[in-house]
Amino acid sequence: MAGMSSRATPLVAVLMGGPSSEREVSLSSGRECAQALRVAGFDVLEIDAGADLAERLKAAAPDVVFNALHGRWGEDGCVQGLLEWLRLPYTHSGVLASALAMDKARSKEAYVAAGLPVAESRLARKDEVAAAHVLPVPYVVKPYNEGSSVGVYLVLEGANRPPVLSAAMPEVVMVEAYVPGRELTCTVMGDHALSVTEILTTGWYDYTAKYAAGGSRHVCPAELPGEIAAACRDYALRAHRALGCRGVSRTDFRWNAAEGLAGLILLETNTQPGMTPTSLAPEQAAAEGIDFPALCRWIVEDASCDR
Repeated sequence: MAGMSSRATPLVAVLMGGPSSEREVSLSSGRECAQALRVAGFDVLEIDAGADLAERLKAAAPDVVFNALHGRWGEDGCVQGLLEWLRLPYTHSGVLASALAMDKARSKEAYVAAGLPVAESRLARKDEVAAAHVLPVPYVVKPYNEGSSVGVYLVLEGANRPPVLSAAMPEVVMVEAYVPGRELTCTVMGDHALSVTEILTTGWYDYTAKYAAGGSRHVCPAELPGEIAAACRDYALRAHRALGCRGVSRTDFRWNAAEGLAGLILLETNTQPGMTPTSLAPEQAAAEGIDFPALCRWIVEDASCDR
């Protein structure tokens, strides 16, 4: 941890909440991480991030900031830039990687440049999407800069009309070819890809399936052919590097088993994955013998404000 003070016990400020559409998820992650960090031996200050964040951080002068924010402002480079300005070491990815990963169009460009397989997609105006199908059915419509499947529309085979998008959707959205198959995900810690998880749901893996009790079931490690499990780990690590991530990231996939390795498609990388003990990244760490307090300690020890 760079910039350590003379305190006998390091003070970690855990940022949570904030103003994004993923506020409640962030509050859950932050509280769980704060408790785990106390178990790991740190002094912890919990901060619900608001407009006075800079002043509160200056007053507290923590040794490290643990970023448990999700969604816009917290994982798109904004708060990372603030922490760089304040010269406070912080966890997870830096400004550029955070901004790239949150922008689904630009992150896809980085994946393609790294030789990673992605689904056909394009950006389109909301009125254009509402007027006619802009890609062959089936396809998915989603904000190009949100996470947690916020504002995702699935347009299925047989749909005669394009989706009616809510007023909350941005004026420019991403339209992406629907990739059938199994939902897989893989976490990277530093330079090491962890176990692969399969996510089982009864329908679309949307916000409710991700966070509601009983909305989904995780199989970790996933029951996969060795070639596919190895490819998931390889692609996750390459995506992490292509975006310039540091610390922990999690990359999501779809795999159409009928097409073998060609059916494995990279969807997106999350630089601020959910961080409760039952979230995907901590589950994958636990499968490799890293319990939740140890994972949170590793994340803090990896903190930086230099990249």
